[in-house]
Amino acid sequence: MAGGWSRDGAVNEQIEASIQDELARLKARRGPQGESAAFCVDCEEPIPEKRRQALPGVKLCIDCQQERDGSYKARGGINRRGSKDSQLK
Repeated sequence: MAGGWSRDGAVNEQIEASIQDELARLKARRGPQGESAAFCVDCEEPIPEKRRQALPGVKLCIDCQQERDGSYKARGGINRRGSKDSQLK
């Protein structure tokens, strides 16, 4: 069943695309990987050895990491469906 100007299955394709986008975003946030830095890349303070052992690939000290975690990051959403108004412009 087609709805409006969309073809059959278009809604399911939109849902699948949204799910794939979110999965890709989550995979990108897996965390640090690789060799840990001895000094913080932001403030250049030494990173404690226990932190480097606990989180392989860590690049930030605890204070800088807490500051980044606490900051709000707006995520741009994608309006895949669009409204009739946006199609008229």
